[in-house]
Amino acid sequence: MVMKAGKVFPVGKLPLDQMARLLSRCEVHDRRVLVGPRLGEDAAVISFGRDCLVVKTDPITFLSDEIGFYSVSVNANDIAAMGARPRWFLATVLLPEGKTDRKLVARTFRSLTGACRSAGVTLCGGHTEVTSGLDRTIVVGLMLGEVPRGGLVTSDGARVGDDLLLTKGIAIEDTSVLARTHGRKLARMVSGRLLQRARGFTRSPGLSVVEDAMVVVRAARVHAMHDPTEGGLATALAELARASSVGVLVEKEAVAVYPECAALCGALGLDPMGLIASGALLIAASPRDSGRVLAALRRRGIPACRIGAVTRRSAGLKMRAGGRIGKLPVFRRDEIARVARLTIADNLMG
Repeated sequence: MVMKAGKVFPVGKLPLDQMARLLSRCEVHDRRVLVGPRLGEDAAVISFGRDCLVVKTDPITFLSDEIGFYSVSVNANDIAAMGARPRWFLATVLLPEGKTDRKLVARTFRSLTGACRSAGVTLCGGHTEVTSGLDRTIVVGLMLGEVPRGGLVTSDGARVGDDLLLTKGIAIEDTSVLARTHGRKLARMVSGRLLQRARGFTRSPGLSVVEDAMVVVRAARVHAMHDPTEGGLATALAELARASSVGVLVEKEAVAVYPECAALCGALGLDPMGLIASGALLIAASPRDSGRVLAALRRRGIPACRIGAVTRRSAGLKMRAGGRIGKLPVFRRDEIARVARLTIADNLMG
């Protein structure tokens, strides 16, 4: 009997329903594992008595001249989103066959060590090899952090009536990636100055939310935090809602979109809500605490605002735009994945 292969998944995260089915089959037998494989959680958590070890792994798979910086930042963010301080980092560096020389190796390690030093993280191990079949460098990062057990924040704690807060704006990471990887095409559509600013988004406003999260947990006992990555803010909201068994109502006009991001999205026909949004931190907090959280962030020079509220699960995932309430957009894959398809189509047409 021959089994049919079924539908092929597109580039990006697996669909939430598919992930939920897979994770439901994962059994955790060690009682010290406080947070195991769950939909919407940013990292695993292991009890060490009064303190917890928080562990996260994430790959950087796109070509980048700052691949070490990206790897350290995105992994540290997921540790911080659970209220923990990032401490130790390991990296598996897979280098492309036929393209790897001393210069590439030196540049990659300089990026990794510099990023760890800037983040106050210790690079304490990993693995490096030249791998067949790759056309670019891939770095798989493993970040470890620690937090007192009473300070742990998870994605499944959002409660009906909570305010939804967002630091900075969207979509910092993909704005920089678009400018770096599609600069030649975009140069025909937007100004050179705007493109240059967009390229620098990795540093300013910056990909890290570690400071954001540390300020938040010192200001109040928030109910949930989440780092919007692949699939953008819309997917992060859906993941948080599913993990907490709640609904959300988002005010589209309240979500800050950087002018550079809006310009690049307008040029390429992309929706900022579906772009990788590392650099922003999503927070669910009681209305009595949200003002204190926002004030603490602003005192540290970190922009933040209320973008909506947590609702009952039966209300679903909604977004108000132009005074009308509709469904929160769903992105089957990150919006940046569409750019490659659009580029191929352009090439075929002309």
